[in-house]
Amino acid sequence: MPDKDQQTQPRSATAEVRQSDRAGGSPLALAETLRRRVSQESHLQTAAQAYAAAHPEQKADGGPLTADLLPQPRPFSYQQPQPADLWVKCPACKGVMYREDFLSHHSVCLHCGHHFRISARERLDMVLDPDSFEAYDATLESVNPLSFKGYEDKLKLLQSQTGLQDAVVTGRGLIDGRPCCVGALDSRFMMGSMGSAVGEKITRLFERAVEQRLPVLLFTVSGGARMQEGLLSLMQMAKTSAAVARHQAAGLLYLAFLTDPTTGGVSASFASLGNYLISEPGTIIGFAGRRVIEGTIAEALPDDFQRAEFQLAHGFLDLLVRRSESRSLLSRLLAYHSQDTLYPSCSLQQKPPQEPQNQQAAAPELIQHRGSDCLDLIHAKDRPNFTDYLGLIFTDTIELHGDRCYGDDPALWGGLARLDGRAVTLIGTVKGHNLAENNRCHFGMPHPEGYRKARRLMLEAGRCGRPVICLIDTPGAYCGVGAEERGQGEAIARCLETLAALDTPVVAVILGEGGSGGALALAMGDRLGMLSNAIYSVISPRGYASLLWKDPGREREAADTARITAFDAQKMGICDQIIAEPEGGAGQDPAAVARGIRSFLSQSLEDLLALPSDCILNQRQARFRALGAYRES
Repeated sequence: MPDKDQQTQPRSATAEVRQSDRAGGSPLALAETLRRRVSQESHLQTAAQAYAAAHPEQKADGGPLTADLLPQPRPFSYQQPQPADLWVKCPACKGVMYREDFLSHHSVCLHCGHHFRISARERLDMVLDPDSFEAYDATLESVNPLSFKGYEDKLKLLQSQTGLQDAVVTGRGLIDGRPCCVGALDSRFMMGSMGSAVGEKITRLFERAVEQRLPVLLFTVSGGARMQEGLLSLMQMAKTSAAVARHQAAGLLYLAFLTDPTTGGVSASFASLGNYLISEPGTIIGFAGRRVIEGTIAEALPDDFQRAEFQLAHGFLDLLVRRSESRSLLSRLLAYHSQDTLYPSCSLQQKPPQEPQNQQAAAPELIQHRGSDCLDLIHAKDRPNFTDYLGLIFTDTIELHGDRCYGDDPALWGGLARLDGRAVTLIGTVKGHNLAENNRCHFGMPHPEGYRKARRLMLEAGRCGRPVICLIDTPGAYCGVGAEERGQGEAIARCLETLAALDTPVVAVILGEGGSGGALALAMGDRLGMLSNAIYSVISPRGYASLLWKDPGREREAADTARITAFDAQKMGICDQIIAEPEGGAGQDPAAVARGIRSFLSQSLEDLLALPSDCILNQRQARFRALGAYRES
């Protein structure tokens, strides 16, 4: 039994932390306990030292106070509040975490989500199947082409510290059993700068991928070109970009995963050339450094400038993903580009979304309405929009962002989806159900960025041989000064040009409004379906009445005069199939309408994929070549 003095003796910070730990305290609570105890002990020691200096002769037994009788610093004093073997402090939020918990969360802050930098091998171990990595060119290393003083010593020191020969690790591995060529730069080795060795290893990685018909996954982190190698370092930008171009020309997938930081010559070469550009929250991505830009333009920059979120908003990233979700995302993207999803067997097909048995009714009968009645039905508040149909028709959707020029457009959804298990590129115009939603997506009117994003995804689908599906519900392309400044007409024209030359199946459905060139930019396909109450017009009925009769109030009369219904379009040879809506419009039974859309899409793809690609393209061009009404004498 301890004596009374031992029982009342104050506990050290270490003891209190250990007791809190045994009680199951959270890392944040433990950190607060530690901070409080350290502060208390620090004040006690300071007070005792001050008292001893003022009363050198006083002591309990009358003798002088000596150093051995003063309170001594505890192991967890203010000099070392977070030992390296136990705690990690977040530089972003200053939160403290158990190192074990921190590492189990892939080096991401448990409090604020800040993503710490990690090594190349940690990156690869995080996403690859266990024991599947085979290294390429492990002995290739830099030399000193400029005889730069100290460079060789620096290389040797970093090689011994990191275990790497240079700033990149390349090889081959598996992700959920799917093979890919993979590489990762390492910021510990001269901040991942690209010299001749890095450029050569990355070039060889893409060359091997072409030989083996494999996708490439590359994690980038870099301060740019390696200054110690001068002009030869600059030339690696050209060499690696050419290697990527050959890989792309072979119709293969390149996933570029940009990590913190990706700047300079690396950001201006292979890092920005992926089919899809992916990043983590908070990553710095840019060409010139922030301080260089501020010094040049002499003005403050936004706090999020050059962060991944900034790049996503400005159209230069497809996806922003948390580190814990990166393996799953990469696996899904690889699966989308495998042959078994482009041409799935029965065993690989995913079943379409199923409704309860009592909801699987027969398809509605076709009901023909006048154009003015169709206007009322397509503007009904309960009418399903693209987002409503998305989950009823498709599975495993991945939305992709950005036009790679200026921004992203909330009025146009673009990405990947599965239709009855088959991988497709899906493009759709987005409307809302209320004023706030419609304001966010410009009432379904795409900006130039939307059309450029659509075109980018069409081209990517063509390279991979993946069908394109477009679901359209738009009054037309957005009209405004900014849209004209950024080339609205040119963006629409490029979509038409791309569709005219795309040798993969293109199927479109007009869900509600098909307004003018803004709709045609997505509807120039091999097959066109229209819901029975949908309209397709050269201009909106209100605009039609305003231009021809100088009276926008005659909108309903214009709708009946301009022959804009699905039945009119079918008679003109523009619409291939009318998809029935129930009496009262699609909002009465969205599931039944979705089944009709899915049936049309599936049958169209089945018919088209049975044809050679050159035949598909020739038929599409002939289809639009034949449209028109004229006579000549």
